Amino acid sequence: MKIQVQPMGPYQTNCYIATIGGKDFIIDPGVDATQWVIKHTTNPVAILNTHGHFDHVWSNQELKETLNIPLYTPKKDVFLLQSSEMMPDLPASYPDFEIEGDAEIEIEGIKIKFRHYPGHCPGCSTIEIEDAMFSGDFIFKQSIGRCDFPFSSPQDMKKSLQKFKTIAYDKKVYPGHGEPTSIKVEQANVEYWLNAI
Repeated sequence: MKIQVQPMGPYQTNCYIATIGGKDFIIDPGVDATQWVIKHTTNPVAILNTHGHFDHVWSNQELKETLNIPLYTPKKDVFLLQSSEMMPDLPASYPDFEIEGDAEIEIEGIKIKFRHYPGHCPGCSTIEIEDAMFSGDFIFKQSIGRCDFPFSSPQDMKKSLQKFKTIAYDKKVYPGHGEPTSIKVEQANVEYWLNAI
């Protein structure tokens, strides 16, 4: 699998293109991501959202319509795609598929696992494709997503971190901001964050 990344917009939100078997999956197309995605894909098949915050979904609808491909979004964050208190001029987007909880789906023969880790926001999820985990704003390198935003929940974040700690395998983690890390490396930091929340 080939992974391309470009930080987008004022929050430098990572937009990823994961290419497997000649098929391009666009993950979290943020502010002004459209032209970069078009330039760096040859066979786009789907847009995948880790969660619904504006800096991760800004270009959803434009890409969906331009490329004529479906949009997959965690169900509990769909309401965030149409309005944002932090960014009132967010272009509204409308998913074709709403992913509920933990789910394993298949898109054009490629298996994709959504794992639900609420706390940062209600639908916050990771997306696993082969040996990569795209963690959105749940887990970063030596950090975690904030849980003091509207619709955040510190209690849910603690439960999600406990759940993350039980993962028995390792994969490279590609977060929504900053540099890659790995599941095992960040599992070692979970106790610190549980005590810090």
